[in-house]
Amino acid sequence: MENAENSVAHTSAPNAASQDHKRVNERMGSVIVTYKVFPEDIMESFDGMKKKIEKCLPKFASLEGYGEEPIAFGLKALLVQVRFPEDKTGIVDEFETELGKIEHVSQVQTLMVHRSSR
Repeated sequence: MENAENSVAHTSAPNAASQDHKRVNERMGSVIVTYKVFPEDIMESFDGMKKKIEKCLPKFASLEGYGEEPIAFGLKALLVQVRFPEDKTGIVDEFETELGKIEHVSQVQTLMVHRSSR
């Protein structure tokens, strides 16, 4: 049996020297959020509102698409789908607040949030 002073402790930490930790952002997924934007009044076209939404979109986010949902008596809501990186905290609520500041928007709801690995 070896003397405790003469024994050498060997630790193996292969991941410590690995370059994989530097590629975390490359593999990071994203969060896709669907917002429901209610206009103040009946709108024939959402084109102007869409342009304003695109202007307030953060640099790190991407617009995935739009849709419309009938509410009642000709009133429609605009559905906005946005992709955010999953490492940004608080961005879902922050962007909802920004959408609510757009002219002719009466209310904004976050309808759905789901993760995407792409």
